[in-house]
Order: sequence, then C-alpha cells, then structure tokens
Amino acid sequence: MSLSGHDISEDRIQVLTKTEKFSKLFSELEHCNEEEQRKKIEEMNGLIDGMNMEEFISIFTKKLFNKIHQMIEKKTLSLESAIVLLKHVGYSKELKLVIFEEFEDSLLNERFVNMIIEEGEKKEKKNEKLLADLCLCYISLEYNSSPEMISICMPYLLKVALKKVENKEVQKEVEMALLILSNYNDQESNKGKYLKAIKEIIKYHQEHHNLTRLAYQSALQFLIYRLPNYSLEEVIVNELHFAREAIRELEESSECIDWKREKGKEDGGIEAKKELILLRWMQTLSFFFRNSRLWNEECSEFIYIIVQVFRAARENERVISDWCICSLRDAAINKAEIVKGLLKGGAIDLFLDEIRRQTLKDITAFDILMSFRKIPSRLKEEEDDEKEKAKRKEVEMELFKKMEDEGYEDIIISFYETFDFLNEKYHDALSLDISDYFVNI
Repeated sequence: MSLSGHDISEDRIQVLTKTEKFSKLFSELEHCNEEEQRKKIEEMNGLIDGMNMEEFISIFTKKLFNKIHQMIEKKTLSLESAIVLLKHVGYSKELKLVIFEEFEDSLLNERFVNMIIEEGEKKEKKNEKLLADLCLCYISLEYNSSPEMISICMPYLLKVALKKVENKEVQKEVEMALLILSNYNDQESNKGKYLKAIKEIIKYHQEHHNLTRLAYQSALQFLIYRLPNYSLEEVIVNELHFAREAIRELEESSECIDWKREKGKEDGGIEAKKELILLRWMQTLSFFFRNSRLWNEECSEFIYIIVQVFRAARENERVISDWCICSLRDAAINKAEIVKGLLKGGAIDLFLDEIRRQTLKDITAFDILMSFRKIPSRLKEEEDDEKEKAKRKEVEMELFKKMEDEGYEDIIISFYETFDFLNEKYHDALSLDISDYFVNI
C-alpha cells in the first residue's frame, strides 16, 4: 500500500481496493487547496464507512498519523481539514470497535495533547469550538488517556452532548460525544454534574426525539454503567422508564436489521451500525440485570424481546446472540422476580434448544448451565409474603414439568464430562451434583 499514490496509474482507479483508493486520495491532499482538500476528505470518509475492521486498521498506522502531523506542521494540510478527517476516523473507530495502539506513540498524539493543554490554559480568547474538536479527536483516537487529559476533555465532550440543534452535522457530533462518554467510567464522569446533565439529555429526547438511536442508547448506557447507586437506580427505572424505552428500542432496532443480508456487501456501514446499536443494548442489559435491585411491571417484557433478538441473530450474528444468552444468564442468576419471565418469555425453551446443539460453544454451555444451577436457589430465597411463596411454588412445578418433559436430566448428565473443563476455563464452580440443577419440589 502506497502513501505517495503517484505510482498508481489512472486506468487502474476503477479496480483499486478501498484502502488503495484512500491512500491515493491521501497522497493528493498536499497538492490541493483547502476547498479541494475538503472534497477529497469527504470522499475518503465515504471510503472509511465501507471498510471492514481489517482494512480500517491497515490504513491508520503510526506512519500515517505522523504524516498527518508533518502535513499540519508544514501547512500543506490545514488543521481544520485534518480535524474533519480525524473526527470521522475517531467516530468510525468507535463504531468498528477497534483500538489504535500506534496512535499513542505518534507525533500527532503529542501535538493534540500539547494543543489541548495550551488552549485549555488560556484565560482570554479561548477557542471553545477548537478545544471541543480537538478533544473529540483525541479521546476517540487514544485508547489509554491519562486522568489529566480525561479531566480536561470530558467537560468539552459534555458541552457537545448538550447541543440541541437538530441538523445532521450537530447530531453526529452529539452522537460521537455521547458514545465516547458512555465508554468511560472514571472519576471525572461520575461526578453529579454529569449524571444530572445526561439525565436531562434523556428526558429532553423522550419529549422532542432529537437524538439518533446510537446517541440515545449511549446516554442511557452512561447512567446504567454507574450502577449500583440506589438514588440513580430510582431515576433510571421509575423516572426515565428504562425498561419501556429499552424494549421499544430493541424491537425497532431488530426490525431494521437485514439479518439475512450477504456478508461483505457494501452498505456504507449502515447495517454494521444498526448491529452495533443492538449489541450495545445487549451489553447494557447484561450490566443492568447484574447491578439493578429494582424490578417493575415495565421490566416484564425484557425476556421475550431478548429471546426474539436471539432467534433473529442466531444464524448470522453470533456475537449478538451470545450476548443475548449472557444477559439472560445474568437475569436468571440475580433476580428471583424474573424466573417466571424466563418461562413465559421463552428463555427456558431457548436454553433447552441451545444446549442440544452440536455446535454449542463452551461459553454458551457454561452460561446456560450456570443459569439452571442458580434458578432453584433464587426460587427458594426467603420471602415473607405467603402469596409470593405460593407463586414461586407454582413456577417451580411448571419448570420441573417442562424440564422433565424435555429430558432435562439426560441433558445435564451428558454434560458431566465437560464440567471440569468449563470450570477450569471460566473460573466458576459448576457442581457435579444433578440436584443442583434440577428443580426439586
């Protein structure tokens, strides 16, 4: 792959790969005026959208980041044009779930750190727009930011996230800021001002629908990832109606995805982004089930929609379906209230179907067996309410009948030889006693 690009003849342009086209356009930037640079960068950004993870990583190396630094230094690439390119690169990096380890040691990294610190320390004529842009670029590209840089950048990311102008450019900036904020769980972003601000962003969206799907998911994830916090939990579950909102978003997101589309087909990254949103929802739900103590009527439909997403994703999107199993496991392990929902929502049927699959992965077997092991103990937890005890007994009997009908005991016995291996690999004890898994009446 050439960064000079001049060795690529014009008659080959039509058959160049995306990475070759990108390299050719990049090499031409030094010889263009600013208007021409912007047009080429717009084309480069379009190529980035269509790249897969491997293509994307192969382009953005330390060599390229150093080259961008040198071009800015020599004024052959304006800082403004570089920011347009790098904001899109950082945004795409977040969407493609990749890490640029080489950026940390690049001259461009050093340049951004110095510029952010210098601009941030100004008492007068501080360029707030430039600072926000630099922070968006830096934090999105850097994977190992220092606490000092995080403390400087986070307030500017929050300012961007609070913008309410409804045009595509601003919406994308807001989405990027919220996406970055949601991925950090540090001392700076856990301060009360952040929690209050993100809460207001969510409430404003629920009334005005000004955020993109990914931005809204990221805002809710920001709060969920700060559990357990009882006062915050009350806000999330009862005031912001997290379950109701999450269920609706999951249903709509799942319906938007072409689950049977041909892999590798160019779509500008649109389908990949839809799948990322759904994946992040499943990861968020897993965390919610592990850390939330509250459970209300709105939460009752969670299991059904997770099962539906699993069945849609199972054949072609195993990462999403694996996270569905993971979130169901966390629900089964931590909440007595949800066991009936596991039955009603089809999760038990799903577990029994999956555990018979010849291609069952170790981690999936572990998650399912751990769920079955924990369900009986959850149903036997202390409960003062006699009506609740009766309900749990009824659920026990229903589970027992289903598992007996499905030959559950035979299924567990067939997994005995794998238990020790699973225990060793995942560092959690799976009992060899069949009664620990079977629902006893």
